[in-house]
Amino acid sequence: MPLSHLLQRNRDWAERTRAQDQEFFAKLAEQQAPQYLWIGCSDSRVPANQIVGLMPGEVFVHRNIANVVTHSDLNCLSVVQYAVEVLGVRHIIVCGHYGCGGVKAALDRPGLGMIDNWLRHVEDVADEHRAELEALEGEQARHDRLCELNAMAQALSVAGTSFVREAWAAGKALSVHSWIYGIQDGLLRNLGMTLTAQADVVAAQAAPPLESPQQP
Repeated sequence: MPLSHLLQRNRDWAERTRAQDQEFFAKLAEQQAPQYLWIGCSDSRVPANQIVGLMPGEVFVHRNIANVVTHSDLNCLSVVQYAVEVLGVRHIIVCGHYGCGGVKAALDRPGLGMIDNWLRHVEDVADEHRAELEALEGEQARHDRLCELNAMAQALSVAGTSFVREAWAAGKALSVHSWIYGIQDGLLRNLGMTLTAQADVVAAQAAPPLESPQQP
């Protein structure tokens, strides 16, 4: 199947974009200078640019199942290094989302095959916070909370990369943020974790987990 309808939608989009700004693609082709690196889930319902209202060229994006950042993932590490050292981004946003299938699988552990190995990273987060999760009433509450805890854990993992630590040591202005997105209402919520120096990381690791956000 040639997927001609998608090609047509692309042409329609390009025409609408040129109608709004004749020089848009010419300027975009010259450079990319985003201030933001977005690390999010591969879920098709969480498109980074759209939900923050930014245009192509304004957000550098890495996505994988359950927005995991692990020091053995050369793909993710390469993205972080390029964003920090070449593009010079000022903000790294680790964004989870409620209703994440990967997080649910890590919580329920049904046995899905190959992906179970990847989700071990999220299972580690669940194991670390087992007492808190088991104290919550209902599967939905536990799932939502693990989505939050996982996003915060992965932000700490980003802050632990050599590229971020070296940027801070060099005095560069770089912040790591932990957010979560509500598919049910389209709203982003700040999880209250913003890391701007190694001291913030130490404090976050020593402190109890932050509470669930009450509002966007």
